[in-house]
Amino acid sequence: MKVEDFDFDLPESLIAQTPLENRAESRLMVLNREKQSMEHRHFYNITEYLNPGDCLVLNNTKVLPARLFGTKKDTGAKIELLLLHQIEGDQWEVLLKPAKKIKEGTTVEFGNGLMSCVCKEKKEHGGAVVQFHYEGIFYEQLDKLGEMPLPPYIKEQLDNQDRYQTVYAKEKGSAAAPTAGLHFTKELLDDIEKRGIHIAYVTLHVGLGTFRPVSVEDIENHDMHAEFYHMDEKTAALLNKVKQEGNRVITVGTTSTRTLETIARDQDGDFKAQSGWTDIFIYPPYQFRAVDALITNFHLPKSTLIMMISAFAGREFILNAYKEAVNEQYRFFSFGDAMYIE
Repeated sequence: MKVEDFDFDLPESLIAQTPLENRAESRLMVLNREKQSMEHRHFYNITEYLNPGDCLVLNNTKVLPARLFGTKKDTGAKIELLLLHQIEGDQWEVLLKPAKKIKEGTTVEFGNGLMSCVCKEKKEHGGAVVQFHYEGIFYEQLDKLGEMPLPPYIKEQLDNQDRYQTVYAKEKGSAAAPTAGLHFTKELLDDIEKRGIHIAYVTLHVGLGTFRPVSVEDIENHDMHAEFYHMDEKTAALLNKVKQEGNRVITVGTTSTRTLETIARDQDGDFKAQSGWTDIFIYPPYQFRAVDALITNFHLPKSTLIMMISAFAGREFILNAYKEAVNEQYRFFSFGDAMYIE
C-alpha cells in the first residue's frame, strides 16, 4: 500500500493547542465496525460502551521532562538536548540541536554546571549517545532543569505540566505522552471499576519515532522505531482470564495496542509477563490477536498511527470517519478529542 492512501485534508485550525480544563469533556466519536455506524458523544459517555467483565488496558508510562537547554563548555554555544531513552546507567541516547556543533568528546553543561554530559558517539539524524555527570539523583536534577517535550505541532507552552501526563502515569521513561489516556480522570476510572470492568496496566515508553513521518512511498518499506515495553504477571493473568471468559480486551491508545499485539504474537495468542523492545508495524491487512476494541485520538495524515487504526477498522471506514470529524470540527492530535472503535 502507498503512504498517500492514508492522507486526508486537515485544517490547521483543528490541531488542538491546549487541553480542555476537564479531561473527560473531550468529544468522543464512537465507531461500530459491524454496523459501520458513527455516533457523536463525549468522553464521559465511554462507560455506556463498556461491559462488566471487559478489561481496559492502560499504558502507565510517565513522560520525562526530557528537553534540556545547555551550553557547550568550550564556546558557550547554545545547545538543545532531548532524551530518547536510557541505554545503561547514566548513558542515554539523545537528539541534539544543532547536532553539527557537537563532536565526540564535546561537553555540554546545564543549569550553570548542575549537570553536564559528554558526547560519546554521534548517530544519524541528530542522534548521539551521551554520558551524564551530576551530583545526587539524576531524575531530581532532571525535574529541576528539564522541560516537557511537547510534540512539534503544539506551539504553546503549558501552564500546568501535569496536563501532558495521564492521571495514572507511574513508570518514568517516555519522550511523549500516550495521549489517548489523557481523557481519563481518577473519578471516571473509579466509576469504571465500580461497574465491574477490569483495569490493567502495561508500560510502553513512547519514543519520538511516533512523530517521525513515513518517508518511503510504499509503507511495506518503512522501518518502524523500536520502543521498550513491559507486562507483569498480574496483567498477563488477568488478560488471559478475560479472554477465557469470552469478554473483551479494550486498549487505550496505539501504544497499549502495540504492546499487547507484540506479546500475543510472541505467545501465539496468549499473554505472558515479558519485557523487551518492539518494532511491530501494524498496517492493513493485519489480523489482530489481542485487541477487541480500542480508544484512540485523531492522528496525523499519513502516519503509522492512522495506518494501525485503518488495519483495525478498515481504511475507507476510518477515512470517512476522519472526514466527518473535520466537518464536525473535532479537535485533533495530542490535546484533541477521542475515538472509540468497537
